[in-house]
Amino acid sequence: MTASARHGDDPVAEFDGAVIDCRRCPRLVEWRERVAREKRAAFRDEAYWGRPVPSFGPTDPRVLVVGLAPAAHGANRTGRMFTGDRSGDWLFRALHRAGFASQPEASSRDDGLVLTGLRITAAVHCAPPDNRPTPSERSACSAWLEREFELLVPGLKVLVCLGGLAWNQTFRTLAGLGIPVPRPRPKFGHGAEVGLDRAGGPPLNLLGSYHPSQQNTFTGRLTEEMFDRVWSRARDLVDGPASTSR
Repeated sequence: MTASARHGDDPVAEFDGAVIDCRRCPRLVEWRERVAREKRAAFRDEAYWGRPVPSFGPTDPRVLVVGLAPAAHGANRTGRMFTGDRSGDWLFRALHRAGFASQPEASSRDDGLVLTGLRITAAVHCAPPDNRPTPSERSACSAWLEREFELLVPGLKVLVCLGGLAWNQTFRTLAGLGIPVPRPRPKFGHGAEVGLDRAGGPPLNLLGSYHPSQQNTFTGRLTEEMFDRVWSRARDLVDGPASTSR
């Protein structure tokens, strides 16, 4: 049976299946698999995923969220983006409040969580040591992001970038696909917003947000009110301003 047949001839589902088999970066392969063997004491009875983490959400989203990379004992453990760690707790609560997620909790791949109209990806699909992929690892994974954008951008209205690295990688990827990008490149900031023209279609809107890392949330650099404003804006751009009265 061919890959496309297994995935019902859906190129995005086929893409997700291909990501899982990637072994391009030796350091990341060694680290993600070592973490999965050694585990954290709190999760010693769990079977870790320990592979590249595929994107999470529908294959025809209107909103695409771009993060940096999976966490060693979060998505690398559970096999689902932003699932099972503190950053995910913040993210899915906010997505639930904005109507993009069916529930505010995300603990495992079989917890029943469903995303509506929104999909989550990352600039790097493997958990990196110290949460820091190298430039060469980001470059190696950029082909996956470019292919995902190629498949999804025609139907997207909004791209939400969590952190400056995701923001810069998103602009590089869009430019590589021939989408006109402003010069100089717009600076990242929380609440930053840029509209990109697309030939024959509505603009593609980019939103910037601080990443919901513990470094940002514990220090108050990112509050839930600040985070909610980003998702409310994404909702407005998808549905129109009337959605704020829901």
